[in-house]
Amino acid sequence: MRRYLRFTGSTRGFGRWCRRILTPGLLVLGACTIGPPPKDPPATYDLGPPGAGAAANSGIRATLLVPSIAAPVWLDHAGIAYRLGYHDLARHQVYANSRWVAAPAALLTQRLRSRFSAVAAGVVASGEGVRADYALHLELEDFSQFFETPATSRVSVAARASLVRISDRSLRAQRSFAVRRAAAPDAAGAVAALGEASDELIRELLRWTAENLGADRRTHEKSAE
Repeated sequence: MRRYLRFTGSTRGFGRWCRRILTPGLLVLGACTIGPPPKDPPATYDLGPPGAGAAANSGIRATLLVPSIAAPVWLDHAGIAYRLGYHDLARHQVYANSRWVAAPAALLTQRLRSRFSAVAAGVVASGEGVRADYALHLELEDFSQFFETPATSRVSVAARASLVRISDRSLRAQRSFAVRRAAAPDAAGAVAALGEASDELIRELLRWTAENLGADRRTHEKSAE
C-alpha cells in the first residue's frame, strides 16, 4: 500500500514545512558544485632534442660500462631546482607548477649512454652481464638555476667523472666538469638552458674520455713490447 505525506494547516505553514525538508538537500548539492576549481597538472619537461653536432667526436675503441649517474639527495627528485642569490642563499627551492619527467640524474644518464653508444665500440649498463673494458662513473654535483636578481639568472651543470680500467680496477683518470649558461628567469628558461649545458658537458666528457682511453691504450701497448 502506498503512503503519502499529508499536510494540514495554513499555506504559510506549508511553506515553512517545505523549506525544512528541501533546504538540507540544496545545501548538499551546493557543496558539490561550489569550491576551488581543479588545479592544472604541472608542466613536465625532458632535456629536449640533442644539440646539433653533439655526437661528433673521435671514436672510442673500447666497450664502456656506464652505470646510472649518482646524485645528492637534494637533486634526487623530479623538481626543477633553483636558488635565490639575493635572498636566503642557502635554501634550495623547486618550481611549484613545473617538473622534470624524471630525476635529472636519470635524464642525464639516458642522454650520456645514447651519445657514447654512437662513438664507442659498445656501451653497457650495470646488471646486463656484458663484459666491458672500462667503467665511466659520474657523480652529479649541480643541476640547477641561480637567480642573481629577480630578472637575471643562469644555470649550472656540474659533475665529477672517474674512468676505471675494469681488468685491474685501476683508476685511469678523474676530472670535475662544470658548464654554466645564461637562462631566462623562469622554469621554461631553466629547462632550455639546462638542456644546452648538459649537451656541452657530454661533449667535453666525450673528448676527455677518448683522449684518456687513447693514452692508456698506447701506454699498455708500449709496455707489452
